[in-house]
Amino acid sequence: MKIIIAGGTGFLGENLEEYFTEKGDEVYILTRNPKRSNEMYWDAKTIGEWKSLLEETDVLINLTGKSVDCRYHDQNKKEIYTSRINSTKVLQEAIDLCAHKPKIWMNASSATIYVHSEKQLNTEENGIIGDDFSMNICKSWEKEFFKTENEEIRKVALRTSIVLGYNGGAFPKLRMITKLGLGGKQGRGNQKVSWIHIEDFCRAVEWMIQNENMKGAINITAPHPISNEEMMKKMRKQFNAPFGMNAPVWQLEIASLFLNTETELLLKSRNVYPEKLLKSGFQFLYTDFDKAVITLAKS
Repeated sequence: MKIIIAGGTGFLGENLEEYFTEKGDEVYILTRNPKRSNEMYWDAKTIGEWKSLLEETDVLINLTGKSVDCRYHDQNKKEIYTSRINSTKVLQEAIDLCAHKPKIWMNASSATIYVHSEKQLNTEENGIIGDDFSMNICKSWEKEFFKTENEEIRKVALRTSIVLGYNGGAFPKLRMITKLGLGGKQGRGNQKVSWIHIEDFCRAVEWMIQNENMKGAINITAPHPISNEEMMKKMRKQFNAPFGMNAPVWQLEIASLFLNTETELLLKSRNVYPEKLLKSGFQFLYTDFDKAVITLAKS
């Protein structure tokens, strides 16, 4: 296959590139800082030479967007919004000009689109979508993505949860704080963590490419969310940490100022279930958090 990954130099993009390249696929990366022969410059706002790459492409994956791991002041909020909307909009404009359009377009979204929920399991069909900054970003993102319908293009919005991999994402940070003795619960510890192993993430993307019935918004998360308290307990056990200091909300608020981030990333309960993936017949390699962590710890 010919695969284009826009914004593909981050953790997810790098792993997808490696996964598909090893299978013999041709992978091109759209990035602001091209350094390799398979990378092409784009500013995520305007049509450029990269448009020619889209012709006769099998798969387009857009992962572009400013990281939400920052303080939510006005400037960052604006950049989080515009980076997602503008990149989606310009890709649609370029696709409309193509004589031979991509067969499938997968656009990043987030499991954060659902409300804070400790008991309600949010599926694609019955998930409750609320109204705050993060949820509204996701809603606007998906609205822009699905606004234009092209009969020949299958569109999938990837409502991705926390992706665990040894070389990026949340896992290295969790491992570090656990080894430092800070691996206790954050806040009350009741908040649910929806997670997925990076290998299952890549396999799910491949599955959706191959399964022509998969379209619309799809939850990309393992089927068993875990509470924050239980997750940290399992991390301590895996890394032989004799204790883990709990972090009450007030401490997290102070720490988030110094770490230039927001407590929402730790305290929001993401209780999400991959109903569409499971109904389609996808089989996870890692449904159990213990197994995922053991594998990553050995990497």
